[in-house]
Order: sequence, then structure tokens, then C-alpha cells
Amino acid sequence: MDTIYIKLIFDRKKKSSTKKEGSVEIRLSQSRRSLYLPTGVRILPKHWHDGQVVNRFDAQQLQKTLDIMVGQVRQTMNDMLAEGGCTIDSLLARLRSKKDKELSLVDFCQQRADIRSYGKSKDSRERYNRFVRWLISYGQIITFADITDENILALDAQLAATGMKPNSRWCNYHRILNSFILDAMDAGLVKRNPYRWLHIDKGDNRGGHVRLLTRDEFRRLQTCRLPSDSLRRVRDLFVFQTYTCLSYTDLASFDASKIQYVKGMPVYCGRRGKTSIEYTIPLLPQAMKILERYSFNLPVISNVKYNEYLKVVALMGGIDKPISSHWARHTGATMLLNEGGIDMEIVAKILGHSSTRITRQVYAKLLDETVVDAVAKLKL
Repeated sequence: MDTIYIKLIFDRKKKSSTKKEGSVEIRLSQSRRSLYLPTGVRILPKHWHDGQVVNRFDAQQLQKTLDIMVGQVRQTMNDMLAEGGCTIDSLLARLRSKKDKELSLVDFCQQRADIRSYGKSKDSRERYNRFVRWLISYGQIITFADITDENILALDAQLAATGMKPNSRWCNYHRILNSFILDAMDAGLVKRNPYRWLHIDKGDNRGGHVRLLTRDEFRRLQTCRLPSDSLRRVRDLFVFQTYTCLSYTDLASFDASKIQYVKGMPVYCGRRGKTSIEYTIPLLPQAMKILERYSFNLPVISNVKYNEYLKVVALMGGIDKPISSHWARHTGATMLLNEGGIDMEIVAKILGHSSTRITRQVYAKLLDETVVDAVAKLKL
């Protein structure tokens, strides 16, 4: 009987590009025939070299996952050879049978949650784990066969019955489940994604708190008296974030040694930890002043503690909003767009967005006072 060769391959169908991920598969070859097993791992071409995942913060974890999968295939093949014989067709059938019997939807979601949240903040990991715990308690979507249009709609109705707003339902439940379903499709466990056909209301921020500070609120936060050095450090972090539009992840990895000077102005360049997209930030005097105060070594703390202290700082400034670290990014981008009049293309580059469409959709929020100021300048 001819030998079965097992190998990891990337982007077999040549569909990836510099910005589009391709699939990693396990190829089974025997007698000039090949069959393919999906792994559920998708990466960019630059993250694959010589059969290995490289140049990613989670490269080691992803490669370990792939190696385990290949090891399981080899073990199954060896077991079948010991039983009397093995072909790529019988091996593939055995592997699929084992996967269907052994892996539940909840198990799969937990596996993908661990992989998707690897290397991310504690908040991100908890968001995935909280969803898996909820999925178990919900108890209506248990198997892969339960992923149907009707069950997704029933899920949305159940969440709505609790009074949860559309934006919260989408961000905390549907969006995560949709990502797991896409992973399951890549792994060959699900053939159809209901979210492609259903219209689930994603909601928006209208009628609630816009997740940014107004110009007056930001000034009050900057100037209010604070009773401790720890609160003053937290305020400085938020102000620095606002003037740089950095996310918490990118703030935590800020490296002052990368600051360059362009036409006499300090500029910081990097890649977003979330998307690996490049960003370029001219450092305004307000941001440089904070860097100098801490000898260019920002006093970053955990995002959980940071957000707790920020709420105290907001109260001290008379701001009745559930402020968090990400509000700084929203506030800074809105200031650039509305007060600074900076072109959308430039703001997108500062934010590290892949297109101005994302910038326009998320950050171009005209504040009431901006509208008033604009109309007040008119001479009719």
C-alpha cells in the first residue's frame, strides 16, 4: 500500500492578498491523489513562511495548534495501519467521524475563544469567555445542527425580551457567535452561515451616550483638581490617548524610542495591535509634555484598573458618563475632524484605519456645539 504523506499547506486556492487572509489546510497525499482537511486557521501571506506561522504576536500559539492537528492525523493513520490498512479516503472518513463524535459546538466555541483571544487584553478574553458561559446557560444552540435561521432569530428575540438594546445584542452576542460560525465553516463543520441571510439590527449610539467627551467635558477633565498622584497619572494617560488617538493596546506598547522628527515635528509610527495596520501620529505639544513628565516612560496600568480610576476622574470633573479608555480614541478623532478640520484621509492614517469608510462611519460625529459654532459664524 502506498505511503500517505501529510503536510500543512497555505492558500491552496490562491485567494489571499496583502490584506485578505488565506486558509491553512492539512493535505493528505497518496498515489498522486490529494485530499484536504480544514484547520480553521486563516492568516495573511506575510504570516506564512516555509510551512510555519511567523511574524504574528500569536504565531507560536497558532503553530502549536496546527502541530497538534497534524499529530492527531498521524496518530489516527498509525492506528488504522495497525488495524490492517489505511487509504486517504478511509483516513478522511475516520477523522471526520471522530470530529463529529468528539467535538460539541460549545467545545468548538471555547477552542476558538482561546485562540481568538490569545495575546489580547484581559477584557477581550473575558468577553469571549463570558459569551461561551452564556451559550451554555442559554441551552438552545447546543449542536452544529442547531445553527439555523430560526434559532438565531429566537436568540435575538430572547435577548430583546430582557430589554437589551440592539447595539449591545449585536456586539456582545451575535458578533461573537457569527465569528465562531465562520470559523466552523472554515473547519468544515458547518455548511451555511445564517447571518449571511438574516438582517439583525446592529443598532447605533443614537438615544444614548455617544462614547466620547465634548470639548467642554474634555477641558474639565484636563483641569479638575484631583486628590492623588494615581488619579493624576490616569488622567495624563487619558489626555495622552486623546491627543494621539491610540487604543489601550497600542498605548500599552508605546515605545518612545520610535519617535522620529519630520520637519522639526515629533512623529510616532507603528502598527495597530488589533489589525497590524500602520498608523502615523504627529505628536502634539500636549502629548509631548506628558511624555516629558514621565521621562518618556508612560505609567501604563491594566485596562481594568485604568477604566475603574477613569470613572473617578470623570466624577471629579463633573462628567456624568460611563467613561472608559477607548473614549479617548473617539474623543481625539472627533476633535481632529470637527475642531481641527483635519482631512478624513489624514485622520484615517492617524487612527490606523484601512479605509476612510471606517473612519467616517465610526468617528465623524458632529457635536452640537460644533454645529452651533459653525452657524454662529454665518453673516446673513
